[in-house]
Amino acid sequence: MHARGRVNALSDDGLGILETGGRRIYVPFSYPGDEVGVRRTKRRFGRLLAEDFEILEPSPLRGRPKCPHFGTCGGCLWQGLKYKEQLRFKAELFEGITGIEAEIEGSPQIWDFRNVSNFIVTTSRIGLKGYGSPSGVVNLSECPVFSKRTPEYLRALRDFLSEMGLKPWNLKRKAGDVHYLQVREGKFTGEVMVNLIAHVNPPDEILEAFQDYFSFVDSLYWSLKGDERDDPRGEPELLDGEPFIRERIGDVTYLIHPNSFFQTNSYALELLLRAVEGLTDGEKVLDLYSGVGTFGVWLAKRGFTVAGVELNPFAVEMARENAEINGVNVKFSVGRVEETPLGDYDTVIADPPRKGLRETAESLVKSSVEQVIYVSCNPKAFQLDYKNYLKRAYRIEDTRLVDMFPHTPHVEAVVKLVRKN
Repeated sequence: MHARGRVNALSDDGLGILETGGRRIYVPFSYPGDEVGVRRTKRRFGRLLAEDFEILEPSPLRGRPKCPHFGTCGGCLWQGLKYKEQLRFKAELFEGITGIEAEIEGSPQIWDFRNVSNFIVTTSRIGLKGYGSPSGVVNLSECPVFSKRTPEYLRALRDFLSEMGLKPWNLKRKAGDVHYLQVREGKFTGEVMVNLIAHVNPPDEILEAFQDYFSFVDSLYWSLKGDERDDPRGEPELLDGEPFIRERIGDVTYLIHPNSFFQTNSYALELLLRAVEGLTDGEKVLDLYSGVGTFGVWLAKRGFTVAGVELNPFAVEMARENAEINGVNVKFSVGRVEETPLGDYDTVIADPPRKGLRETAESLVKSSVEQVIYVSCNPKAFQLDYKNYLKRAYRIEDTRLVDMFPHTPHVEAVVKLVRKN
């Protein structure tokens, strides 16, 4: 055996840390208290990662995973950890990165909570990516974190591909007909959208068969993918049903389209929205990186005067639709956030991409904005933005954590920054 010992900590990305013989080995799917035996390691991103290992003695922190694919699928690193321990470790990891101690709210539902899943279709398997192996795919039979209906979706897909003779994507050769099946569910409306991402424009008989196999959905798309990148993106064409499905969060309805981003946990989203609402002061709010209007429409529904800025024109169009169907007046504009005049808003909400604010943080420092609500799923990016920019003008007044991603190390943070006197 290459190494043996007890895991004593978790890394920032949720791997068990084994210290042995002067070496540090990172062991996936392991937790503090686990006795592990490591037979083989590989060096990845400058560290030793256990590649062949076993749990010799389980930690008392372990719970029973619900998914038969746990341990190979890359989706749920922490599914073997009791949920209360997941929450504790998330808060501890966040504090270790940012220095901020904060309470965490758990997800109201930890199974069947994801409202979207992207199943990769390959020559060897259909399912989700395996952990630590970009080319490895787990042949999925079910997915308890996504939907009870996962077997139904996958069975329909496999039967359709078999009858029509369509070729799955070959990851090595970068060739094939069908690359991904994307499924979205409105958890509170029961509506379902299916979107096939393919490299071919098929004849009518294939499109008709596709509609027959997925006749139970509310919205059916075929997306033509014009590149070889391994991602679930294409130009969608509506084949049948409605162009959107709806999701209902509290008293707000959101429209969802194949090309729109929406928070993946519908059940915890209301907690996140209420956390932002509870920290927002004043009347005039500027929503930066406003996307499809998730925060902006919610706040407008509660009487705030809201303007939103987003670079993606399609997202802005969706945001305007969401404002209209909810009967609120929000001014959503297409523009670069970095170049947006910050004006005399009482509060600026910033929910940037994973890389963080960067230049926008510098603009906020130079502005007269009194309060910033920073929403982040990447504590390292937030810490860099605060340390390098925002700290010069703002102090941290309050922080709330919401678990949008059960069974993973990730957590969503809502940080209220107030301008220093």
